[in-house]
Amino acid sequence: MKGIWKQIWQVSIVLLAAAALSFADTANTPPGTLNYVEGQVSVQGQVQTPKSVGSTLVGPDQKLQTRDGNAEMLLTPGVYLRVGHHSSVTMLAPDLANTQVELTKGSAMLEVDELFEQNNLSFVMDNSRTRIKKQGLYDFTANPGSVKVLQGEAEVSEGDRQINLKKGHEALLAQGQPPMKQKFNKHQFENDALYRWSMLRSEYASEANVNEGNALLGAGGWWGPGWYWDPFWMDFAFMPGWGMGWGPFGYPFFSPWMVGWAPYYGVTGYGHRYGLYNYPVNRAATRPLPPLAHGVARGSAGFQPFPRSMTGNRMGMRAGGFHAGGFGGGFRGGFRGGFGTGFHGGSFHGRG
Repeated sequence: MKGIWKQIWQVSIVLLAAAALSFADTANTPPGTLNYVEGQVSVQGQVQTPKSVGSTLVGPDQKLQTRDGNAEMLLTPGVYLRVGHHSSVTMLAPDLANTQVELTKGSAMLEVDELFEQNNLSFVMDNSRTRIKKQGLYDFTANPGSVKVLQGEAEVSEGDRQINLKKGHEALLAQGQPPMKQKFNKHQFENDALYRWSMLRSEYASEANVNEGNALLGAGGWWGPGWYWDPFWMDFAFMPGWGMGWGPFGYPFFSPWMVGWAPYYGVTGYGHRYGLYNYPVNRAATRPLPPLAHGVARGSAGFQPFPRSMTGNRMGMRAGGFHAGGFGGGFRGGFRGGFGTGFHGGSFHGRG
């Protein structure tokens, strides 16, 4: 029986390597790439479906709109823009060194897992401009306008008035008045629908990162940090340049060199290094690359060469709320039984 499992694992590694080689040049897609669609979503009036992922680019001055649905758009590598129901965002500048998005209706959330000093990442709303200064999680609401910093730091400017926001603070943007700074209840905000949807998407993004990292590692090479098309999840996975780091929801992202520390569920349960993943490898070879899955990647910053804490072959980290602390037994809504079933149920973990 042991010999059979060994043969299955060897075949899986070969197929994973072939799959990774088939999308080896997919790093760093352009800012504005549509990465996930749920419900009623359109770009410039054109209806978007899950098949649009990896093929639709929201270009300069183009508008992404939702009705009863949500959408996820990629900005610079490691930055996810998630748009809530009945919302509208316009791409003002899609450059890597100068990325600007405008929220004209509804709500949007920004997850910033990696940010370089050279990145000028800003959000425009109600005659104000919010410049993102650190990795973290940011919420934007229009009419009446508000900017919340759930984690990280941002600078809000309107006319000659500038205010600096840190974790747990928001700026109120009343028309005709300067922005006003105040505290908000972070824990109460965790019940917000877009927050909960973003948290689940962040968990899937972390799973896709591990999935893709193992595929690249199995291929025996790696082509730099950035966005990589993952044919198993059918979206782009973020791949840091070195080490590993934590997103604002508490989920980790590994480089291929560190993905061996990721927890997994295999023949012998949770453990270290490789396991028998339930990859749908037969789909990878036939799934064509989306048109936007090409480009040159940049370097990586803000990631640590080793996990924060390790006990034997495990890593301790909790996924939930605004914390970046312990797993508490692995991803409780994901990594159960592998990655091979698409976007599975998962669960919201609250504040852990």
